[in-house]
Amino acid sequence: MTGSKSRLPLALTMGEPAGIGPEITLMAWAAREREALPIFFAVGGADLYRRLAAALKLDIPVREISDASEAAAVFAEALPVLAIELGAAVEPGKLAPANASAVMHSIDIACDLATTGEASGMVTNPIHKRALYEAGLKVPGHTEYLAERTGGATPVMMLSCPGLRVVPVTVHEPLKAVAASLTTGMIVEKGVILARALKHDLGLAHPRMAVAGLNPHAGEEGHIGREEIEIIGPALEAVRREGVEVSGPLPPDTMFHEAARARYDAALCMYHDQALIPIKTIDFERGVNTTLGLPVVRTSPDHGTALDIAGRGVASPLSLIEALRLADEIGGNRAR
Repeated sequence: MTGSKSRLPLALTMGEPAGIGPEITLMAWAAREREALPIFFAVGGADLYRRLAAALKLDIPVREISDASEAAAVFAEALPVLAIELGAAVEPGKLAPANASAVMHSIDIACDLATTGEASGMVTNPIHKRALYEAGLKVPGHTEYLAERTGGATPVMMLSCPGLRVVPVTVHEPLKAVAASLTTGMIVEKGVILARALKHDLGLAHPRMAVAGLNPHAGEEGHIGREEIEIIGPALEAVRREGVEVSGPLPPDTMFHEAARARYDAALCMYHDQALIPIKTIDFERGVNTTLGLPVVRTSPDHGTALDIAGRGVASPLSLIEALRLADEIGGNRAR
């Protein structure tokens, strides 16, 4: 029995076909009853999934569907696939530039189905950015591309695992540039988007947010840096006006042990590793990347294409399983 919280299925993109996305898709479907997964369908090459299932000796039937509405009737007995054409044969672990357009086409279809309400949301398997850049992708990655395609919303990356949710304010900035790039407005914008997501996407009636300082010991009242006083602190009042209990700026080194995590529902962090190190330490295999601030639901496994192990059947589907669960939870909350 599946555990869908939404009446609509989820659209799961193919990702890089030479990576582990197709095989963890098969593995997730095989675990659908044990893990009580929501109904989903894959958007990709139907023959790719069939050949991979046979190569991995997985007894998984694959059935093509013509639209999202057919997924529910198929899901119990076979992996539903909304089929697209690939540009070249797939060899696990080896990129084929001719398949880049199919990778993007899969994302476009899933996004459009989520936008029109035919799918409750989209879950994106990992892409290989270099291959897509060479094919003409003009933005840094999935998140920016989806923000642009859905109307230019400000996307916010939330990473989560059982027991912790984090949002980095600055993301792919060199550490030496973080302090100079950090602004009160940036913290307010991302904090407000997180606050609204905690309420409306995650269903928390009285959400609690912890905000990390930038400096050791949160600056020690200005003795080890003044960013907490001059930049971070002024932003917190604006976030509190969203009806969220906000604590901080807090010393980052004491925020993430078990007892501290019990005191908040999400942490707003100032830079990439401040947020991602605790997530990946607590539960590396079950991390999920969620894009907040979009008009569509979008989650993704928090790992890459893993070309080095693709096609061997050793990749873990746990992150994808958690991404499917979370997308279904958010879709159900938004529907209500």
